[in-house]
Amino acid sequence: MAEYTVNPDAVEHARHLIDKKQYVLRSRWNEVSPAADAENGYLERHSWAEYGAWHPGLTVGANDETKARHGFVYGDFRRLHRMGLIACVYRASEWGHKDVELAAHDLLQYLDGR
Repeated sequence: MAEYTVNPDAVEHARHLIDKKQYVLRSRWNEVSPAADAENGYLERHSWAEYGAWHPGLTVGANDETKARHGFVYGDFRRLHRMGLIACVYRASEWGHKDVELAAHDLLQYLDGR
């Protein structure tokens, strides 16, 4: 299983989105989470750094400019989704990535405190 570290740029980006009220509180994450074609479309118009800012997990050992490097997306590339953060917490917990789980949990608490 892959090992992940926390992506501080994604944490900062999420806080910025929350501060700017660019979030969705209620959504069906399975319907709005970005599919591979949406990711590819985003990457055609944006840099790898911008893509990475939507992923609070970084795969240890993966090449920087690859999708494999980035994990646990929390938004639809326009807005943060509360259900996306919950999915990050759940998946990171399920797979034993405690640092990513706690970072996503802290973001969820930050959002809920707004």
